[in-house]
Amino acid sequence: MFDTARTVIVTGGSQGIGAGAVKAFLDRDYNVVATSRHVTRSKELPSSPKLALVDGDIGDSSTAARVAETAIDTFGSIDALVNNAGIFFMKRFTDYTADEFQHLVSTNLGGFIYMTQLAIKHMLAQESGGSIVNITASLADSPIAGVNASIPMITKGGINAVTRCLAIEYANDRIRVNAVAPGVVDTPLNRSNPKEFLRGLSPMGSILNVREIVDAIIYLTEAPHVTGEVLHADGGAHIGRW
Repeated sequence: MFDTARTVIVTGGSQGIGAGAVKAFLDRDYNVVATSRHVTRSKELPSSPKLALVDGDIGDSSTAARVAETAIDTFGSIDALVNNAGIFFMKRFTDYTADEFQHLVSTNLGGFIYMTQLAIKHMLAQESGGSIVNITASLADSPIAGVNASIPMITKGGINAVTRCLAIEYANDRIRVNAVAPGVVDTPLNRSNPKEFLRGLSPMGSILNVREIVDAIIYLTEAPHVTGEVLHADGGAHIGRW
């Protein structure tokens, strides 16, 4: 017999925002399926009967299939999805290689598509609605001089667009689709960047912590009438010049 708790899938769940989301959902009595390339080796995740781990490249459709199968076989449903897995690196536009572009597309777009298609199919079959929260980036809407990330932002901007499209497409099915667009967050991704430089990327001169992004994820997952929202958590960077 399965328990009656809701089940959420978190991609990129081994560290940073993903690991923070996994722990927050467990604290709220969700069943959680977490995935990343080596999530079973993560030292940030607790051992719990309510947590299942699936190793794999999210850019490979077979990984999404195994994650969805694990959720259904272990917990009986898929009620929410957090598309957190993604890669980001900065270069001048003309310096990005074809291989780097393909890697960005595979992880940031392919991984989103494969996992979200399966989640929505199960939510439709369950006829109980659901929630999808995507992690994008403030830079997709508001580029910053000196932060050269044009190619990664093609993918993140695409996720912003599909978030709104899917919110309309599945509104009658009570499947809500939202996104969180963080600015600079204190995660392993930013470990090598000088703090002074990172603080300069926000009008508030501050760096967000993982918990702030996780709180936004939880809010959007549980807000029953919020859909199609791209919630910026960036110290005001999306507003304009400073």
